[in-house]
Amino acid sequence: MIPRTWLSSAGRLAFRGGRVALAGYLLVLLLLLFFENTLLYPAPRYPNGDWTAAEIAHEDVFFASADGTKLHGWYLEHAAPRAVMLYAHGNGDCVAYLGPYLGELRDELRVSVFVFDYRGYGRSEGSPIEQGILEDGDAAHRWLAERTGKQLNEIVLMGRSLGGAVAVHLADRNGARGLVLQNTWTSLPDAAARLYPWAPVRWLMRNRYESLAKIAGYSGPLLSSHGTADELVPIDLGRQLFDAAPTSQKEFFMIEGGNHNTPEPREYYRALDRWIDELPR
Repeated sequence: MIPRTWLSSAGRLAFRGGRVALAGYLLVLLLLLFFENTLLYPAPRYPNGDWTAAEIAHEDVFFASADGTKLHGWYLEHAAPRAVMLYAHGNGDCVAYLGPYLGELRDELRVSVFVFDYRGYGRSEGSPIEQGILEDGDAAHRWLAERTGKQLNEIVLMGRSLGGAVAVHLADRNGARGLVLQNTWTSLPDAAARLYPWAPVRWLMRNRYESLAKIAGYSGPLLSSHGTADELVPIDLGRQLFDAAPTSQKEFFMIEGGNHNTPEPREYYRALDRWIDELPR
């Protein structure tokens, strides 16, 4: 027979161990909550990257967001564009990382492209947070419309990951000639819940980016692409977002074996080229 004193000692040890584990768990949750913006926005800052991009003709642009925050971007103009495009980058990028890529978009797709940095990124002022970033996207959209003499709904919106959420927001708010999404989530908490299944991120997160709800407000042409091995935003989230779009003019391009940062293959750009050709005039 096990002495009662042993049982009571074991019970006390288990209780203390449980308290320590619970305290550790709550501490981790508090750290996630406190460092949410740091984890979500690993913003590259000037002078990191190639800020001259001397081999790529572009216009340095400074403009202001709705709250007066000074923002920066590059405008790559095509002499005879088939479309005017606003590009919203992912959370780990800035304009100085994207010069060659955007140059290829302009030259191969024959489009004029404007890329901008969210607040706190690159040479843009301020600190990133969801509402501010969405306002920055709207300011960039309006700058490009004024610069090119287009209506907001005559501009193609293209976004990658976080930028896809910005593009969906703008398509819902302002309309678009077409919407291009790359590795985009249904909502940020949905994606975070896959990375941290042990944490109640749906309750805790301040940054939401509710793209699934917003895409219902856009009925124009849509081209979505997603890697089948995306470890940050699983492909089923991208597919759910695509399926929720009410438009019948939509195409889903799967990148077999592609992870979150795998470059799109040449076949994708052929599909994108054809998709741009088929946009309403």
